[in-house]
Amino acid sequence: MTPHVCIIGAGSSGIVAAKTLKDHGISFDCFEQGSAIGGNWRFENDNGMSSAYRSLHINTNRDVMAYSDYPMPRDYPMFPHHSQIIQYFDDYVDHFGVRPFIHFRTTVKNVRPDGDQYKVSIETADGQKQERVYKHVIVANGHHWNPRFPTPAFPGTFSGQILHSHHYKTPDQIAGKKLLIVGIGNSAVDIACEAARLYGERVTISTRSGAYIIPNWLMSMPFDSLANPLTSRLPLSIQRLLLKSSLLLARGRQQTYGVPVPDRPILSEHPTISQDLLNLSGRGLVRFKPNIAEFNEREVVFTDGSRDTFDMIIYATGYKVTFPFFAPDFINVEATNDIQLYQRVIHPDHPGLYFLGLVQPLGAIMPLAELQSKWVARLIAGSCRLPSREAMIQAVQIEENKVRKRYNRSARHTLQVDFHPYRQSLNRAIRGR
Repeated sequence: MTPHVCIIGAGSSGIVAAKTLKDHGISFDCFEQGSAIGGNWRFENDNGMSSAYRSLHINTNRDVMAYSDYPMPRDYPMFPHHSQIIQYFDDYVDHFGVRPFIHFRTTVKNVRPDGDQYKVSIETADGQKQERVYKHVIVANGHHWNPRFPTPAFPGTFSGQILHSHHYKTPDQIAGKKLLIVGIGNSAVDIACEAARLYGERVTISTRSGAYIIPNWLMSMPFDSLANPLTSRLPLSIQRLLLKSSLLLARGRQQTYGVPVPDRPILSEHPTISQDLLNLSGRGLVRFKPNIAEFNEREVVFTDGSRDTFDMIIYATGYKVTFPFFAPDFINVEATNDIQLYQRVIHPDHPGLYFLGLVQPLGAIMPLAELQSKWVARLIAGSCRLPSREAMIQAVQIEENKVRKRYNRSARHTLQVDFHPYRQSLNRAIRGR
């Protein structure tokens, strides 16, 4: 049988797409640039796209993260190490017999529409090139691999070392360095805490507006297990009150530890998960500065007029959503990170083109990508249908307005979804409602 579906990528979204299509008897090819599955979670992945560092642990708990039909081992810690996540993915692929369908060391170079099909150009590691035609293309290449730097760039020149968090792998890279980290997301805080714990040196974080710091554990439970379909239906004001009250009881006010609090309400931006930051900040090992005003060799001037010298700057400033296999005049969203998709999956103007895992939930992407895969499989099999293009565009705009109303306008929040409401929406789509 000639495959009529192309899957790009064999990370956590690509492998569940492959497993789901196999379950539905749909023929497919899955192309992976590297020599192994796992994408971003494979430390030092030879596809060159992994952002994993040696000490990385997942910030969502093992039960929330697991695929529905393959639980994580009970002897895993609640927040597993990346090596355990990769072992889980490898076991998943082998358990469901998916590995033979994955073409490793094969790069998708170009995807372009051709009537009601797509021409896909591929190249193997030994330089062999080929063009294939598919009715459907599933994009699962991830969105945490192309580093984003501040734009416009800060004035002046910094003469010390510069690194993006994407390229941070082991703590020897920062040993003996007076360190400035730009950003206050999960990677920024993880690196800052690792540097402070290992070397006992004061680390500085520069942040424009601060962030709400959420612990991994809250009242002896994994934080992300406290959210459920019931609480997600509560008015946003009540959700904020419950979370704020819980955090206050669990660890007090974060500003008393020296960690700046945003002037926006909680749940109006993606929070930062850390069990250690408040403690290390309270001990003076992590301090905070506002945004950078300018560089002057090793000296950094901040917007409050203060200044200090540093040996190294790490930009933990996020990633660009990038599809290197699409021509710029076809689909190009690097500048804004904003791609208008129905249910975060379907491009209304390009039938047969699907995007998996292109979401940023407070929670795990994997179970959402699994549901997306089930919906796509049913669409391909013809057991459920899409609404009209006009209806999809209208739904996209309604969702976009909700995001803009709740979250501040930034590239960081263009992919934001609420885990439980989005999961319910996908389940309705699968049922054809």
